Amino acid sequence: MTDGSGARPLRILHVFRAPLGGLFRHVIDLTRGQVERGHQVGIFCDSTTGGTRADEVFAELSGKLALGVTRVPMSRYPSLTDAKAQFSAISTRAKLNPDVVHAHGSKGGVYARLPALLTPGRRYATAYTPHGGSFNYKPGSTEHRVYMSVEKLLERATDMFLFESAFIAGRFEAHVGHKPRTDHRIVLNGISEAEFEPIDHGSAAFDLVYLGELRQAKGVDTLIDALALLRQRDKLEPRLLIVGSGPDEQELRQMTVDRGIAGQCVFEPPGPIRRALSKAHIMVIPSRAESLPYVILEAAAAAQPLISTDVGGIKEIYGPQHARRLIPANDPKVLAEAIRAMLAAPASERRAQAAELASYVRENFSLDAMIDGVLAAYRAVLAKRAG
Repeated sequence: MTDGSGARPLRILHVFRAPLGGLFRHVIDLTRGQVERGHQVGIFCDSTTGGTRADEVFAELSGKLALGVTRVPMSRYPSLTDAKAQFSAISTRAKLNPDVVHAHGSKGGVYARLPALLTPGRRYATAYTPHGGSFNYKPGSTEHRVYMSVEKLLERATDMFLFESAFIAGRFEAHVGHKPRTDHRIVLNGISEAEFEPIDHGSAAFDLVYLGELRQAKGVDTLIDALALLRQRDKLEPRLLIVGSGPDEQELRQMTVDRGIAGQCVFEPPGPIRRALSKAHIMVIPSRAESLPYVILEAAAAAQPLISTDVGGIKEIYGPQHARRLIPANDPKVLAEAIRAMLAAPASERRAQAAELASYVRENFSLDAMIDGVLAAYRAVLAKRAG
């Protein structure tokens, strides 16, 4: 399979920090698609995160990546580790001689673009997909101001911005102060046709499931508070499966005890999403901040009944006909009512609603369109640099 351009294959290096979550899925989907289309691809990322899941993915890809996988220690926040990782990134790039360096997330954006800032005559092109990252920090906070200053600086070293949602493109314009002055496109995240097979809930033992990181931005605390309200106010005790890991896990476990609902909640480590979805009738995503989350794309495609907050690019996944079903973030009372209403609805009504959303996602979030859109952006910026 080729990318249809008729041009020579490209050498592509993807640079990011943690091999976790939606960002990792996005990179791996791109990597596989680019390899299938005849390109030579490599990965540069952190060696201290990702666990066995990342190890398994990299092992499966090891024979397919012409530019290999390079992993070095990286820190989530600025630290002395950054200097070592940056030098390693520079060395790796010099050795691999890529045509395109594609940065993902804020940290990947620094590793890929800071050296490019100092070499304007470089042969390779830089592409950058923010994936939320620094743009999801609270506007006006010290962190947000610092990170936006960095984004402004590194804009000059970015040949192509590839926003995965209109929401993040809008955040860039609002907080950097203008639309990107270099080439920029919105290329929506996409999923494969196989992921549209509906989930079988025949053996589901839980009423609700949450899938994602266990940290403050994901709003799991509001879900726990909502369950406590349902227990106190409505005498309802829905069982909740919490699938994920993160810095707030112990705090959230203790919170279920403090709220008196520990008996209703089961925590599991991250695993295949479809297996987790099959264990519960309804998925709940109570996030305070998102970009264009894969977990909702995947669940919507699989016709999983959903309750979600209206944050980030989630409205883009739901589309104009379904967005009215989204609820405000950070409000346990509203979330409790949404859960109560969904549990009370006939199963046939929940299935019909989920099928309608799956149909919208199939029409608008194609994996092939994402891969081909990114490759077309690479070709355009390389032609511009050559010119």
